[in-house]
Amino acid sequence: PVRLVLLSFREASMRDVKVFLAERKSSSSPEVAAIWEKLEHFHQKKLWHQLTLAVLDFVRHPVFAEGDLLLKTYENFIVTFEHVINQIALVKIGLIVTASIKDADKSLQFLTSISTKVKTWPEASVLCRTNIARLRLEIEPLEPLKRVIEDLNKDLDALDSVTTTHGEFYKLSSEYYRRIGDHANYYRDALRYLGCTDLEELSENERAEAAFRIGIAALLGEGVYNFGELLAHPVLESLRKSERTWLVELLVAFNRGDMVTFQAADATWRTMPDLRVAEPQLRTKLSLLALMEMIFARPASARSLPFNDIATAAHVQPEEVEMLVMRALSLGLVRGSINEVQQLAHMTWVQPRVLDREQLGTMQARLDDWCAKVQQTAFSVEDQAPELLVS
Repeated sequence: PVRLVLLSFREASMRDVKVFLAERKSSSSPEVAAIWEKLEHFHQKKLWHQLTLAVLDFVRHPVFAEGDLLLKTYENFIVTFEHVINQIALVKIGLIVTASIKDADKSLQFLTSISTKVKTWPEASVLCRTNIARLRLEIEPLEPLKRVIEDLNKDLDALDSVTTTHGEFYKLSSEYYRRIGDHANYYRDALRYLGCTDLEELSENERAEAAFRIGIAALLGEGVYNFGELLAHPVLESLRKSERTWLVELLVAFNRGDMVTFQAADATWRTMPDLRVAEPQLRTKLSLLALMEMIFARPASARSLPFNDIATAAHVQPEEVEMLVMRALSLGLVRGSINEVQQLAHMTWVQPRVLDREQLGTMQARLDDWCAKVQQTAFSVEDQAPELLVS
């Protein structure tokens, strides 16, 4: 009896699919009717892979741009084979259907139903839950989403490799951190999002807006002292071509600890309320970066820095130098010790950073100098060592 019931249900479903497809073919243009015909062929032959690819392409067709035809297509056609196709593909189809639903609550309800169907597939589940969280981000309070993002991050770490799902997650998490004003975490996750995303998929305006927001977050983010990765990213090209090029120049100045350029550009960056309000913190960060750049530029044998030299490089008062060095030590930016009596800071290490071309040139010059010294030492050993006789 159970088998008969199942067969009857499947037969009824097949009849419903045939009726639906027949209606679509008869009411569509010849071009679109041919696509429906192809889908019906794949469905009848149970060519699930070919059907999946065809559906993924077709759901983006302009015929679905208005109305609820896409949702009806899912409910009357796609639902009959959703359990036999790749579950990540199912989620991607579901996301396109979700975007066509105008009512926010209904779209959330629909995507949640997809989530229950793919919960045994780790990557598909994370992808679906990530987009559910993105919908909730628009209609619900932010605080409950913190736990959701933390749980998603744990599940994401369990995946074997970096995929487009990572990009979707970092897009969600960066937007969450942007909205709560956490500049440092926004900066880190927005860079990760760009690292998982093909920039060609973003419009010029989207690239410019992303570059601008990340640049501002880099300046304001607490604990962000490495600008090299952002400066090397091609997304900044969208700013270099616009009136916002001043931000790129400001990021370069911070990366080099260049207080002079920062002060010279104050008429520009002061137009940004967030930067103007945070000026004391920006100056402190720039002084710390100037100290790091000063240490980096010196060979290991010349890293006993007089307080007066630090004060000049970091643009602080001599009496503020000790506090500046202590702050750098406490933040883990440098390692070393302070000789208050001799007014010297003995530095042994500086935090590694992504280097720009000028800093790479400095590194190359130091390596060349080191190679020359090694060669000179080798020649000296050869000249002074006694001949060794081997019998």
